[in-house]
Amino acid sequence: MHLLFNALAASAGSGLTYVRNVVPVLARRSDLRATFLLRTDLRKEMGRWPNIAFEEVSGGLPAGRRFFWEQREVPRLVCERKADILVSAGNFAIRKSPVPQILLSGNSLYTSRDFRRDLRARGEYAMWADNEIKSFFAARSVKWADVTVAPSEAFASELRRWTRSHSVVSIHHGFDPEVFFSDETQSPKSLQSGLEATEGCLRILFVSHYNYFRNFETLFRGLKKIREAMPERNPKLLVTTRLISEENPGSFRAEPAAALVEELGLTEHVIQLGAVPYLHLHKLYRACDMYVTPAYAETFAHPLVEAMACGVPIVASEIAAHREVAGDAAVFFPRFSEEDLAARVREVAGSGERSQKLSRNGLQRAAEFSWEKHVEKLVRLAQSLMPK
Repeated sequence: MHLLFNALAASAGSGLTYVRNVVPVLARRSDLRATFLLRTDLRKEMGRWPNIAFEEVSGGLPAGRRFFWEQREVPRLVCERKADILVSAGNFAIRKSPVPQILLSGNSLYTSRDFRRDLRARGEYAMWADNEIKSFFAARSVKWADVTVAPSEAFASELRRWTRSHSVVSIHHGFDPEVFFSDETQSPKSLQSGLEATEGCLRILFVSHYNYFRNFETLFRGLKKIREAMPERNPKLLVTTRLISEENPGSFRAEPAAALVEELGLTEHVIQLGAVPYLHLHKLYRACDMYVTPAYAETFAHPLVEAMACGVPIVASEIAAHREVAGDAAVFFPRFSEEDLAARVREVAGSGERSQKLSRNGLQRAAEFSWEKHVEKLVRLAQSLMPK
């Protein structure tokens, strides 16, 4: 069986994580081969793998133009490469695929009412309109594909309600501890400096580049309350971003968030590490006392699994994806309540027994996620779509 993955939309976040982890697993299988359509800049880091071919496409096309380019060119490539199954890995399907098509859908912003409200409240009307257009085609894509795969049952249920389609299934994304914990070289200077500056403090971690749906503002306001309630612990928040728009993907404006940090008097207490290379993240997780995420929209949330694998207790917003992924390795709070966020952090930080229980639960929970399992289920699904 020959799978062709259209991964041209993989440029940041979970899209990159997916390609980087799935390629090695597919390469180990002798019962199939795969071709990946990738942007040239991503192809350079993929190396060579048995049973895997790569087709490079120059990046730089805006999302709209890329969508229409794909509608024309991807079916041609499917036929030229004699693929049996098309896997569209970027939330949008090909309308007339010449072979059975699996759509990988993983963008909760197209279904999120909170995101729509947030954009209007911020006056981001151009971004709101852009999201509405993409939402239209994302919904149509679920109809165009033979089967749509979501990374969690929470998001699969949302897609079924949103599109009234029953051809949506969930296959959890995985986690590879051998890759994640493989690098023991010296950490980047920015990471070393951030950890040295917070030595002896209560270290609270949030791993994300800046965007609106990760709800940084609630976290910053919560940190203010945490510091007021626990001055003896000198809480510090470490974030893997800088609050500068140009240093983050997308069109999200980070400067208002930076102004909020200053207004709250948190300039010295929010440690902006910038992007931390994936292979060094485990050192950061393990150096922190807890992981906190206030996100109001998620489909899976890979950092939760990473935190659990490092034995870090979690405080998370009580959205369905967080509850599904973290389970009993986290305590939860209403997504826009800085008061409840602060209260949950104080509870975990103030109880060694509770913190240790969350840590143990997390180590057990993280072991349940596997890219091998993900690929096996995806391959079985592809096989079921093959002509009899």
